[in-house]
Amino acid sequence: MNTEADSNDITEHSHDDKPKAHMCMVCDKRFRTKANLNRHEQAHTAEKLYSCYLCEKRFQTQYSLGEHINVHSSKYKCAECGKCFAKKHDLTVHLRIHSGQKPFECAVCGTRFTHSSHLVKHSRIHSEEKPYKCLECDKAFCEAASLNTHMRVHTGDKPYKCPLCDKTFSQMGNVHIHHRHAHSNRRPYECPYCEKRYKTSSHLNRHVRSHSGVMSA
Repeated sequence: MNTEADSNDITEHSHDDKPKAHMCMVCDKRFRTKANLNRHEQAHTAEKLYSCYLCEKRFQTQYSLGEHINVHSSKYKCAECGKCFAKKHDLTVHLRIHSGQKPFECAVCGTRFTHSSHLVKHSRIHSEEKPYKCLECDKAFCEAASLNTHMRVHTGDKPYKCPLCDKTFSQMGNVHIHHRHAHSNRRPYECPYCEKRYKTSSHLNRHVRSHSGVMSA
């Protein structure tokens, strides 16, 4: 089954007005027909049986593996930076980084984007649409990735591990904060009154309150 052919169903031309009403709740992609959405969703659940003999990455279909091989063969290679892609479509989108082309324009504020999916996400700022709802606590989110991150509150999943100790975290940003607190002597926050330095802004703010007498004088 060609589970990757659905990428052709996603319009990359700003003048295309065909509706794309069927959205994948996992990755935000939109499709014109329910059948194409169903075929695409199999990519998120199917077992990865096909392995690349060059890098050992695995794929759900032989077709997907064949596209991946294009990365190794440099079939779709960017002449500007040398990055290689699996599909011509992906190279076309990437080239907009170098050309500065942004064909997708927000009808409300005029902000332009290189990719249609970026415009879809941006538009939710104006519409306040939050299609990704947590089934555990009814919180809603604009993006699938935000919902996936939120779900770790309920599952307790902590996939990000500190490289210097055994502590794990639900978000990568928390790893960076932990590293600064526990493993680094860097103190980027300086007190404007006594030049003492602190690792975090909260520690600095707490210290600054000790100068209340200085500030009120």
